[in-house]
Amino acid sequence: MTCVSGILLAASFILVRVMGKELPVDPAWGAVLISGIPLAHAAVLRAANQKGIGIFSVPLLITIAMIASISIRNYFAAGEVAFIMAIGGYLEKRTERRAEAGLKNLLSLTPAECRRIRGNAEEMISPAEAKPGDLIRVLPGESIPVDGKILAGETAVDQSVVTGESIPVDKGPGDPVYCGTINRFGAIDLETVSAGSDSSLQKLIRLVREADKKKAPIQRLADRWAGWLIPSALGIAILVYLFTGDPVRMVTILVAFCPCALVLATPTAIVAAIGQAAKHGVIVKSGAALEMMDRVKKVAFDKTGTLTSGELQVSGLLPVKAGLDENTLLRLAASVEAKSGHPLGKAVCEKAAAAGLALSETENFRMRAGRGVEAEVNGRRILCGTREFLAESGVPLSDGVLQKFEPLRMEGKALILVADAAECLGAVALSDTVRPEARRTVAGLRALGAAPVLLTGDHRPAAEYFARQAGIDEVHAELLPEEKVSLLRTGKTKVCMVGDGVNDAPALKAADVGAAMGSFGSDIAVEAADIALMTDDLTRLVYLKRLARATVRTIRAGFVYAVLFNAAMIALSACGLLNPTAGVLLHNLSSCGVVGFATLLYSRKFDG
Repeated sequence: MTCVSGILLAASFILVRVMGKELPVDPAWGAVLISGIPLAHAAVLRAANQKGIGIFSVPLLITIAMIASISIRNYFAAGEVAFIMAIGGYLEKRTERRAEAGLKNLLSLTPAECRRIRGNAEEMISPAEAKPGDLIRVLPGESIPVDGKILAGETAVDQSVVTGESIPVDKGPGDPVYCGTINRFGAIDLETVSAGSDSSLQKLIRLVREADKKKAPIQRLADRWAGWLIPSALGIAILVYLFTGDPVRMVTILVAFCPCALVLATPTAIVAAIGQAAKHGVIVKSGAALEMMDRVKKVAFDKTGTLTSGELQVSGLLPVKAGLDENTLLRLAASVEAKSGHPLGKAVCEKAAAAGLALSETENFRMRAGRGVEAEVNGRRILCGTREFLAESGVPLSDGVLQKFEPLRMEGKALILVADAAECLGAVALSDTVRPEARRTVAGLRALGAAPVLLTGDHRPAAEYFARQAGIDEVHAELLPEEKVSLLRTGKTKVCMVGDGVNDAPALKAADVGAAMGSFGSDIAVEAADIALMTDDLTRLVYLKRLARATVRTIRAGFVYAVLFNAAMIALSACGLLNPTAGVLLHNLSSCGVVGFATLLYSRKFDG
């Protein structure tokens, strides 16, 4: 329809203005109706819903200019200002896409069916049909369909959806489990505590929806300037009319002052900046997010998968038996873990392979889900697992040995204790790793005036350990998704939230700007965010902050240029040196200048 409006305007200019033909209806009327009526509607709504100076808006001035032009039968001028505004609106809408699809992905985490046990019979039901107190059986590899408490069985549960923890959590009788988390190993029977709309997953979905609704709309730069520019334009036009008595001069002033250049300044700069960002692996979903990024004074990082790589690696080997070296400890652990399939066991085997260690053949392999594994290595019984697993297997652990492991635990590392039938041999420590560019990114953001913060659901020792490695001073740990949202809404400081997981989706929605790790992160986090980093390079955040700053400066420079240009035309109009048609054509020069200046953003360099 905007294209049709432009074609009708061109026909009006050529046939009526250039060729002088008299037509029953000026084609410019079509542009007025197509592009002008939506503007008039927007102006009326704004005036009805605002008070004081808030009633003055860009659509209001355009509407007044259209009415004034029509009153002196200059339909081309009326249609042209409406057409330019329509182009600006089209460019702006083109850069803004809502991300509601993430809710569908959240819903898909709940399985379609689950096993309910009644007596000795097993029946398949929808999770929505489960009631508190129902006995539900979950097999290895399945999603847990309800919130519940384990009655029988032991396993390890991947609950990163809820807490963001990178390491599967060992669970046994009496431990709670949450809807949407993954049962990694043993079969478990659990008692339903809450299901359907009361489950933790549905609460997470509601958080995403509520965060989106409560997020305050960003006041655009053009709207802020309109508050004093529009009354000024109206006042000048009225004064000129009172002094000269010439309505043509008044209309020319209104047309010349139409803020087309102001309206085009923002979307053209945004389009250029979004194109620039896309070349560097950053997807910006809205111009408003880019404008807000310039005002961000605090950047909040999630830990797992964002500040860290999200991949477990062996980070330490601590033999405690005299004469046992690290390689021997690693070879024994890897030989036993080779048949386990547990993520921790796989990391141990990868470390042994990288060290070039030859694994020994094992016999009589046994596994206790959520506890540990054991096997015979060269006729020697070797156990790998938790402290509880060793105690249940009759292996003593002295206070002195446990004290040696404590520093590793304080760093938030997962420990696999290795023992033979008689004593503990040592421990293999595993942990996530901080991204190599994290410290450089934190320093770069701090230099640009954005203070880094760590928000995580992980345990405080682990959070503080990784924060120190990245150079972050402010740490908030052991947070549930709703607690992250509450923290982000505290205070007036503009905050950018950076995350990657499902549990980060509410925080990404609630933050002033949400940035998701698009390459590593979940689809839900990417859909919930305003910005997606399509590479795992955190330094793109520094690049993004610089790009946002340059974009806003470009928009402001365009505004200043447009205001000065329009001021000159107002002076000419007041002196009777311009008519409405000439005013329309000349004020298009300011629009072209603003557009040309904005497009320079696309080719500029912003080293991050």
